[in-house]
Amino acid sequence: MPLLAWIVLFSALGGIASAAFAVVFLWIPEPRTARLLPHFVSFATGALLGAALLALLPEAIARAGPAGAHAIGVTLAAGLGAFFLIEKLVLWWHTEAGDEQSEHSHAGHSHGRDHASGVLVLVGDSLHNMLDGVLIAAAFLTSVSLGVVTTLAVAAHEVPHRVGDFALLLHAGFSRMRALLLNVATGIASIAGALAAYLGLSRALGALPYALAIASAGFLYIAVAGLIPGLHRRADLRTSAAQVILITLGAGVIAVAEALSGQ
Repeated sequence: MPLLAWIVLFSALGGIASAAFAVVFLWIPEPRTARLLPHFVSFATGALLGAALLALLPEAIARAGPAGAHAIGVTLAAGLGAFFLIEKLVLWWHTEAGDEQSEHSHAGHSHGRDHASGVLVLVGDSLHNMLDGVLIAAAFLTSVSLGVVTTLAVAAHEVPHRVGDFALLLHAGFSRMRALLLNVATGIASIAGALAAYLGLSRALGALPYALAIASAGFLYIAVAGLIPGLHRRADLRTSAAQVILITLGAGVIAVAEALSGQ
């Protein structure tokens, strides 16, 4: 199968299929969903860490060579800083929009406020999925096996993320069917991001190791800054043990997939 077909297929799986699969959780009774989701978050944390540290970053260093290892480290650090700034901008945007809608809500426009929150969720998801598509394309341009591993990590963290967003859309007044269709539609942005990355990086293969380093930084940032703090909210022994096991399992799945792909 042509490389471009691999990229389109797996970016679609990472964006659209994960959204559709996440909706399954909305049909499970809420108490059970509340118990299952933290386990998915723990697994996703391990998968992201494994993909970043066991697959993407080693490949970036190997492609850059010994002389380029320092530049890869600088790129990794810059990538972490960039993702921090992006998150700050998103949080600021949400805060500003929330404050503006709060002012209008005093005039009896609470429905408009909720609807605007839903629109923000859709816009944020589209940008997020576009970036995921870029990461997937960069990995596939390195090798099909690395692309598959990267897609697995993307899908692992997208499922719990999409469940939360789907619930927010319902709260914003969207019907279940409309929320489902819009949530799935945002996954199209992952294909757009993948195509843009394919067209850009295939013409500048020398930049590929640094694209992999940025992808690694993205996964590390999501895991360390986005997911792990939430896991610390529950610190009892049983929950902590389950988190350690599932994080190890997530990283282990990536490690096994990477080992099998190298054979």
